[in-house]
Amino acid sequence: ILTLWNGYTTKTHPVTGKEVPDESATIALFDYKNPRRAEWPQADYIVGNPPFIGNKRMREALGDGYSESLRKAWKADVPESADFVMYWWSKAASEILKGRCQRFGLITTNSIQQTFNRRILEGFLANEKKPLHLSYAVPDHPWVDSADGAAVRISLTVGAKGSDEGVLETVVDEVMNSTDGSYEITLTRTKGLISPSLSIGANLSSAFELKANSMLCGQGIKLVGDGFYVQKPLDGNPVNPVTNYKLIRTIVNPTDIMQNRDGRLAIDFAGMTADAACDLAPACFQKLITEVKPLRDPNPRDSIREIWWRFAWERPELRKALRDLGHYFVTLETAKHRYFVSIPETSLWDGSLFAIATNDWYVGGILSSNIHCTWAHENGGRLGPTPRYNRARCFETFPFPALEESPLKQRIRALGERLDTHRKRQQEQHPGLTLTGIYNVLEKLRSGEPLNAKEKQIHDQGLVTVLRQIHDELDEAVLEAYGWQDCSGDHRSPSLDGAEKEEPRRPVIAATLLTRLVALNHERAAEEKRGLIRWLRPDYQNSTAAAPQPVQTTLDGTDPDSSSSNQKSKINNPQSSIHPSSWPDRLPDQVAILRKLIGTDPTATAEQLSVLFGRKNKKRTEQIEGILETLKGLGQL
Repeated sequence: ILTLWNGYTTKTHPVTGKEVPDESATIALFDYKNPRRAEWPQADYIVGNPPFIGNKRMREALGDGYSESLRKAWKADVPESADFVMYWWSKAASEILKGRCQRFGLITTNSIQQTFNRRILEGFLANEKKPLHLSYAVPDHPWVDSADGAAVRISLTVGAKGSDEGVLETVVDEVMNSTDGSYEITLTRTKGLISPSLSIGANLSSAFELKANSMLCGQGIKLVGDGFYVQKPLDGNPVNPVTNYKLIRTIVNPTDIMQNRDGRLAIDFAGMTADAACDLAPACFQKLITEVKPLRDPNPRDSIREIWWRFAWERPELRKALRDLGHYFVTLETAKHRYFVSIPETSLWDGSLFAIATNDWYVGGILSSNIHCTWAHENGGRLGPTPRYNRARCFETFPFPALEESPLKQRIRALGERLDTHRKRQQEQHPGLTLTGIYNVLEKLRSGEPLNAKEKQIHDQGLVTVLRQIHDELDEAVLEAYGWQDCSGDHRSPSLDGAEKEEPRRPVIAATLLTRLVALNHERAAEEKRGLIRWLRPDYQNSTAAAPQPVQTTLDGTDPDSSSSNQKSKINNPQSSIHPSSWPDRLPDQVAILRKLIGTDPTATAEQLSVLFGRKNKKRTEQIEGILETLKGLGQL
C-alpha cells in the first residue's frame, strides 16, 4: 500500500523566522502486507555483529516501512522499545530452543543490559522447559566502529543449551593507543551463573515489582517543542482550571538539579481543550500556534500532532500523587553518581528526571543511602558507561526496611533532610559548585586518592568531608534499620594528600547487600500475596482500604512460640500446583523439585520444605539446607 506522509523538508516561518517543516513536501511511505519473520539456514553455531541501531533510530536508518513490518512480525516476542540488535538476539536464541543450533555468540551495544532490552534475555534464561544459559559474557567493553571511527561500548554474549554456569569477563582497566585507536584491556574472570543483567551473584532479574512502592515513581514531562518556554508570565498568569496551578509552571531539568537552579518557565495547558486554552490565555495560545504547532504537524504520533498546545507527555497520574506535598524528590535518569534532591511541589520535573511522590524525609534518606544506590546502580542498566535509573527495576523492586515509628526512623529523616540542606546551602554560597564536582571529590576521599588544586577548592567550598560524614551516618542508620550492621563500612577519613587509604571492602559489601536485598524482595513479594502490603504512602496508594495491617516481624513458622498450625509453609496449600510426595534419591531431581517449590514460596525455610516430604527428618532437612545454600551461592535463589 503506497500512502503519502509529510516529509521533513523545511521552510522559513513567516512570523518566527525559524526553519519549520514544509507541509507541501511529501515522501512515499510503504506499508508491507502480512510481514513474516526471516528464515535462517540451520547451523551448529551462529556468530554475528548485528547493526548497532537504537530503537529510536530504526525509522531513520531502516525506513518506516521496514521498521513497522519488523515490529509487526516480532510483536509477540520483542517489544517496540527494544533496540534492533535484540531482534537478532531473540532469533538466535529461538534457533537454540528449536534444536536448530547449539550456541550463538553476538556482539551488541552494552545497552543489552538496560531494562527494555534485558526483558528479552530474561524470557529465555528463565525458560524452565527449554533452558538457555549464558556460557560466556563481557558486560562492557570499548569498541571503535570501523565505518566512522566512533567509540562505543559493547557487550558480548554467548548463549547455549541447558542450565549451567558460565564465564564472565569484566574490564578492570583499559588504555587507548592514541596512534591507532586500539585498546589495551585488562580483564578479570569469574565463573558462575550469569544473570540477564550480565553479572554473577545475586539474581537481580528475579526481583519482583512490589505493590508497596507502586504509583509513586515516574519519568518526567516531555514537551516536544521549545516554544512552550517563556521568559516571563503572559496573560497575567491565570490558573489552569484542570490542574488548579498557575498556567506558567517552572520545569526543572538535570542541569538545574546539578547546579541548584530554579528551572525554566513554560506554558502548561495540561488537560485543557484548545478552545478553553485560547479563551484562558490567548497570548500564550498564539505563541504555541506559531512556535509549536508547525513542529508538531508532521509528527507521526496522533496525540502529539493533534493535541499540539499541550505537553507531549503530561504525566497526569503522578501529578495527582504530588499534590499538596510541599516538596518531592527527584533523581537524574542518567548520572555517574546517584543522588536524590528535593524540589518544590509547584515545579515540574522534565523527562530526563525521575520523581518520587513523597515528602517524607525518611523515604528520601533511605533512597540517598548506599543501600539503595547500590541496588539502583546494579539494576538500572547503562547508557554507555553511565548508570541509569529506572522506575520498574530500581524503585518498584526495592524493599524498604520495615521500621515502625521510632527514634531511629526520626534519625534517618533528620539525616536525609540535613544532607539535602547541606548541599543546597553550599551551592548557594558558591554558585559555580555542581553536585557532579562535589561527588567526584567525595569519591576520591573514599578511595584515598590525593586531591589536585581544583578538587581541594571544591572540597573546601562544598565542605565535602562534612558531606561524607552525613552520608556515613545515614548509611549506618539505614543498615541498622535493616538489621545489617555487619555490612558497615570503614568510615575513617583519609588525609587530603592521600596518605591514609581505606581497605577496598566496598565490592564485598555491595555483593552481600544485593544478595540480602533480593532475598528480602522475595520475602516481601510473598507477604503481598498473603495480603500484607507495606505501603509507603497508604493514605494515597491505599486510600479506600481499612486500617493498615500490623507489621509482621517474623516469618510464618519461624517463631518458636508458633502453634503447630503455623508450622506448614504456604507451598503445602492444597491449591498449589506442586504436590511433592517422596524425597527424590538423585541430587538433580532434588534440586529440580526444590527450585519449583521455592518459586511458589520464596520465604520457605529448609524445615518447612522438609516436612512436605513426610515426617520430620534431620538428615533430609540438612540435605535441603545444603542445596539451598549452594543455589544461593550460584545466584539461583
